[in-house]
Amino acid sequence: MATETEIAYFDSAGAGNTEETLKLAKVRAEELGIKTIVVATTVGDTAVKAAEAFKDRKVVVVTHATGFKGPNTQELTPENRQAIERLGAQIFTGVHAFGGIGMAVRKSFGTHTLGDFMANTLRMFGQGMKVVVEISIMAADAGLAPTDEEVIAIAGTGRGADTAIVLNPAHAHDVFSLRVKEIICKPRL
Repeated sequence: MATETEIAYFDSAGAGNTEETLKLAKVRAEELGIKTIVVATTVGDTAVKAAEAFKDRKVVVVTHATGFKGPNTQELTPENRQAIERLGAQIFTGVHAFGGIGMAVRKSFGTHTLGDFMANTLRMFGQGMKVVVEISIMAADAGLAPTDEEVIAIAGTGRGADTAIVLNPAHAHDVFSLRVKEIICKPRL
């Protein structure tokens, strides 16, 4: 037996696809009864839109780690943080699953680490695909996304959202049990 679903492929990557990505993800969440939505955000604009679109679901917002752009710098704006929290979404800020200490090794010694190889392999499917997998691992490790249920993860290329998938997340120490079940949408690049 086979199940047929449609995948939306965008002609371009980036923020211009945010509204359509959220719409497609919402339809699929309703069809599958998915309760948890994990969304990546940098300054918070995408997360506010996702929190508004998924008011009836648990929304987990994953930010860049503090210090990603510079020492002691958090890119999520205070205004967007307040809006996200007011809408009932949870915010997680922590070490990037594929970066972490490996990023320091790359910067200090000019060599790549396992996380780099995993990230670059996923980037063959698009930047958004790397990010949806990474934020799902981070949310699972924080106890905010279940590993025994399907969730929808949403991310993008640069800013905004252009990629959404259905997956079963996994903890970092068990990453190879993560399963991508469906691609809802992504750029066709």
